[in-house]
Amino acid sequence: MSTLLEDSQVLQKLIDESHHIVFFGGAGVSTESGIPDFRSQDGLYKQKYKYPPEIIVSHGFFLNETEEFYKFYREKIIFSDKKPNACHKYLYQLEKSGKLDMIVTQNIDGLHQLAGNKKVCELHGSVNRNICQECGRMYDLSVVLNSKGIIPHCPHCNGIIKPDVVLYQEPLDENVMVKAMVSISQADLLIVAGTSLVVYPASGFINYFQGKHLVLNDKDVNAKNSHADVIIHQKVGELFSLLKV
Repeated sequence: MSTLLEDSQVLQKLIDESHHIVFFGGAGVSTESGIPDFRSQDGLYKQKYKYPPEIIVSHGFFLNETEEFYKFYREKIIFSDKKPNACHKYLYQLEKSGKLDMIVTQNIDGLHQLAGNKKVCELHGSVNRNICQECGRMYDLSVVLNSKGIIPHCPHCNGIIKPDVVLYQEPLDENVMVKAMVSISQADLLIVAGTSLVVYPASGFINYFQGKHLVLNDKDVNAKNSHADVIIHQKVGELFSLLKV
């Protein structure tokens, strides 16, 4: 197995030679900021709760068991104290250089924007956007964090506020999907990192890539490996900490 330094040198060369880069990231991008993932050995789906986590983060559960949803959501989904790591910071510099066309992320933590990135497609939404289910007013995360009760209510109409995150039983935003697919199809380098590529439909997005090089940085071997020019098995933050713009 190649070393961290060797892998970083291979990736650095591809970045240096490319002009239209898209970064496709999953939970592994944020775990080094202290945000747990869902599907790993120690992930949320492996833990025991009153209800299975897959059920709790579903549209039907939100509607029928709103208080239980928010108890779990506040404890296990919101991490407002976490900061961008080396990967987030590098991608901001890469965007500033003009070489990064888009970040396509499955994460909902908003750390890419906190690092400074503007070109971000959030496939599964964001905890930083929240919508009143009655009047449609939009709120930032503070309305959830500072609500008097467990369930946040709209200050204007008292309607229940829902996080603008894609729950099970809900479709992805079509405009966001199209933006992501177009960006990937126009890239000359696609870097996929921190994702096992098992969540559909996001897992099929890399099939739109028609460029020169596909890099997959994933700790596990999976069915998509055969499509990659370069396969790397490193922690995302550690790998990107060695890269230069």
